[in-house]
Formats: sequence, C-alpha cells, structure tokens
Amino acid sequence: MTRLAHRPISEPLQEASAQEAVAPGAGFPNGEEIRRDFPILSERVHGKRLVYLDNGATSQKPWAVIHAIMRYYEQDNANIHRGVHTLSMRATEAHDAARRTVQHFLHAGEAREIVFVRGATEAINLVAQSYGRAHVTAGNEVLITAMEHHSNIVPWQMLCEEKQARLRVAPIDDCGELRMEEFEKLIGPRTRIVAVTHVSNALGTVNPLRRIIDLAHRQNVPVLVDGAQAAPHLPVDVQALDCDFYAFSGHKVYGPTGIGAIYGKAALLDAMPPYQGGGDMIRSVTFEKTTYNELPFKFEAGTPDIAGAIGLGAALEYVGALGMDNIAAHGQDLLAYATEAVGAIPGVRLIGTASQRAGVLSFVSDHVHPHDLGTILDREGVAIRTGHHCAQPVMDRFGIPATARASFAVYNTREDIDALVEGIAKAHEVFG
Repeated sequence: MTRLAHRPISEPLQEASAQEAVAPGAGFPNGEEIRRDFPILSERVHGKRLVYLDNGATSQKPWAVIHAIMRYYEQDNANIHRGVHTLSMRATEAHDAARRTVQHFLHAGEAREIVFVRGATEAINLVAQSYGRAHVTAGNEVLITAMEHHSNIVPWQMLCEEKQARLRVAPIDDCGELRMEEFEKLIGPRTRIVAVTHVSNALGTVNPLRRIIDLAHRQNVPVLVDGAQAAPHLPVDVQALDCDFYAFSGHKVYGPTGIGAIYGKAALLDAMPPYQGGGDMIRSVTFEKTTYNELPFKFEAGTPDIAGAIGLGAALEYVGALGMDNIAAHGQDLLAYATEAVGAIPGVRLIGTASQRAGVLSFVSDHVHPHDLGTILDREGVAIRTGHHCAQPVMDRFGIPATARASFAVYNTREDIDALVEGIAKAHEVFG
C-alpha cells in the first residue's frame, strides 16, 4: 500500500486502485506531499491556509480512507457473517482483512485477540464491565494515574462505586511524569487491575509502560493500556510490552470516527463474560439458555460498523506504508521545534515538560485566556484545542482551568509551527 494518488472525488472508484506506493526505505515524504493526501487540508479558513493542529482530538482522513469507505458502500455493501451471496462474502472478507490489519499494527499474536469497538472509550468500558465486574469485589482496588483522560477514570469510578472498591491514583510530578516510586507502592494485594495511558492527551507524557507492566505482573495484576494518543505517534508491540489489554481509537490515527479496537490476551478474553447481548455474539439461543460465540465475536453484538472497520484498516495500511518509525521521528522533530519556538515566547508557560513526550504541546499565556487564544488563532487559519481536554484532574494538578494544546500529525510541518507562533504573537498584541 499505499498513499492514494489523489483525484477528484467524482471520478469512478475503479480508478482509486491506481495507487502511488511508498517504496520501502524511501524515507518520509515532505510535508506538502503528505498534505496532498488529505483533501480537507486544501480548505481555506478565513481566507488563510489551513494549519490543523488539533490532531489529539481527531485527525484528518487521507484519500485512501475516504475511497475505501466509498468503495464498500458503492460496490460491496451487505451485512457480514450472515449471507452466502456475493456481496455478503465480499463484505465479510474486507471486514476480516481489516481485523488482520489491526492485529499486525499492534503486533498481536492472533486476529481473535482484536475486538472492534466504537473507540478507546468503549474499549475501556468493555474491560471495566466484563473483566472488572467479574474480578473486583468489596475492598479491592483499581489503580490508575493522575494524568488519565476521563475515559480512563469514570468507568473505573463507576465500577468501584458498584463493587464498593477503592480507586487509587498514582501521582505525577511538576513535569507531568509519573512518580514511579509512589506508583510501585500503590500496587498491593488488593489491586485487581491497573489502567494507565500510554501517552497523556493533555501533557504528551510517554509513560514507561514496560516498567509499569513488569511491576504489576510481579503482583499478578493485569494492565490495561489506553493507547488512543500513542497509536498515531509510536510503534506499538503488545507482545513485547506484555500488556493484557490495549485500546485505541480509529479517528485519532487517520481512520473514521466511531470505530476502534481493543487487544486482549486470548486467555483473558476467553474467560470474560460478554459485554452486550444480541446477534452474532451467540452460538445458539433458546428461551432456556444461550451459548456464546467464539472470540472475538462474543464481544461484537449486532451489526458492526463494517465501513468503519474497513476505513480503519485503510488508515493503518496508510501509516504502515509511511512507517511508524518514520512517523515517530517526524513527530519528535516537530515537537522539539515547537517546544523551543513556543517556549521562547514571553509570557508563555509550557504545561507538561516530561523527558519523554509525543504528539502534544500544551501551554498557557499570562496575557490571553486559552479560549481567546484559540479564537484568534482560528482567524489566522490555525486550529488548536483549548480547554481541559477531558482531563480535569490534570488541570487541577497544575492549578489552571485550561490550556491551549497544539497536537501534531504526519501532515504537519515546521511551517505550521511558525504559523502557530505568529498567531500567538498576534493574540498577545491584541490583548496587550
């Protein structure tokens, strides 16, 4: 695969197969080459070239993904696993191929360890309600960190309230790094699961997962990793990490919204009860008893987001063609450049200065509220995120109500960072 040679959307889909491959070892294409793969980036915002730096919220979609979804609806639209006719078989084959693509992206051992979900949020809820409800009882503990997204806090709060268990929170330091000594002390005989982000969406901190997982496994405690912010930026190998669950969302890694996946070790998934009941997650049903389907289907009740899964597969093939090592290096270059450039602006303070970061630069200004800054930047064609980023405890930890957050993607360039810096300077002029 696969960077699609782009064309007007009105052209026949058959021509979409004429793809421009990224040759192995060809290196990372320049920013303008990659921008051409993303049709929305040709948009003008308030008459300005669009500089999209809100990738931590959602990424833009390349032609390869758009065409894959259109191709399914135009040529293969049918339900899967339920028909012997040609369209159903083609749709089933495409959906199954997408699952294998996710397996390879995460380096999972088996395709049946990949469960399609709506995104990382649903994935975490699945584990909390299926594994958690079966293993957490009164007096037990669930361990998370102080840098978690609400999606990796609230499901565990709900579980602990139901089970009369305790939610423990490992602290972070002033740089936004996990205090590992405190974390280790919090894992004990009452701990039933550890849930931790791979990369903080609010700070960009990259957690030392291998050490975290080793510490937990010494106590026979499983680990769920929220990989929503890591999947677009870092190579992920769930077998090398030895994590028990790994969740990510498709829309942050250039795929469609409403689709994602969770990896789970087969032995754990086999032992877990289904999360939802309905069609396709059953083997047989009578009014007296239902027996459940094999993995992964027992966790995929009802008609799935077939087009979404196919689009996700196309997105992961796209980043695979670019090379995750190349993407990581490009991201680190952008982050280093942005850290120096934005950090040098008088009156600007960076929030989150961990030694290992990826994808995110959060900051506050002494002169401009983040929401006002975001509004002025929008007038300059620069899209960033402002607010608490669904990480209110992080804001509380740093004593601030909100930050401005620039988050990066494969199509961003140093010129985009320059535009961000110029926009901040303009906001400072406006607010004195």
